[in-house]
Amino acid sequence: MCAGEGILPPGPLSGAVAGTVKFITTLSPQEKPFLSVSWSFKGANIITSTSVNVTQPGYASRISLHRATGNLELRNLVLEDSGEYLVTITPDGGLQKQGRTTLNVYAPVTGATIRSPAAILIEDKSSTNLSCEASGSISTRVWMKDGRPLHPSGRVSFSIDNRTVFIQPVHSSNHGTYQCRVSNPVSTVTVAHNLTVNFGPHNISIIGPSAAAPGRRVTLQCTADSVPPANFSWTFNGNETHVNNSIYVIERLEAENIGNYTCTASNMVTMMENSTVLNLRASCCAPRWSFAVLLISALTLRGLS
Repeated sequence: MCAGEGILPPGPLSGAVAGTVKFITTLSPQEKPFLSVSWSFKGANIITSTSVNVTQPGYASRISLHRATGNLELRNLVLEDSGEYLVTITPDGGLQKQGRTTLNVYAPVTGATIRSPAAILIEDKSSTNLSCEASGSISTRVWMKDGRPLHPSGRVSFSIDNRTVFIQPVHSSNHGTYQCRVSNPVSTVTVAHNLTVNFGPHNISIIGPSAAAPGRRVTLQCTADSVPPANFSWTFNGNETHVNNSIYVIERLEAENIGNYTCTASNMVTMMENSTVLNLRASCCAPRWSFAVLLISALTLRGLS
């Protein structure tokens, strides 16, 4: 029975292994003491109190009875204490009263961990799974990613008991920190696991001006979404520049610097690369060059390349 009846409040009660639980009746102390108070567990008597207390072996050091209300304290709980409890109270001059309730004893959750196959994961090519393991009495497992609830999707599915998450195939959006919260009514443990999905480079772009005044310093920065971080290289009008980082600096813009700057991002794990081009030109208010000179210079450079 999962709820208290009669002189016991609704249940069930929850307790932890080695912990203590109190069965509290709804009765107040009476002017005349109760004639008898009796508690039984799964139909077997554990204590009867009349003029003396008779306690069954195995309970003598674990229980305390409050004679005036019929309350019972049970200590040093073990899993086997789970079950239905019945209290029977006979008042002095009144009708016999009874109450029933259920106690569930849980082993606290310990040793939680997330296990995943050791493998290099590449976007759209690899699949993986995460298993949430723990010791103790496990009532629920709840999965989160980056602090938010994780739900089934086209790539993500769960085992029936929610122990394992399957991701097939992995996507860049699956990269991040996964948490598993393991709990029961007496304890909760949360464990985390970082999942690395190698992807990209995606969304490559060049940050910088497309036009600048002659003589000005120009800085171009190449960005890309990539795990691991991308390697960068630059070409100018199709020619190698020997610049192999994300930033390309033109200390002083001259006519020979006008043209197409191509940034190529590469990922040595996914073996993918991606490029983007920025056309750099002199601004219309250029004070030192005529537009004709700029045009001739640009055409000459293109002809030479």
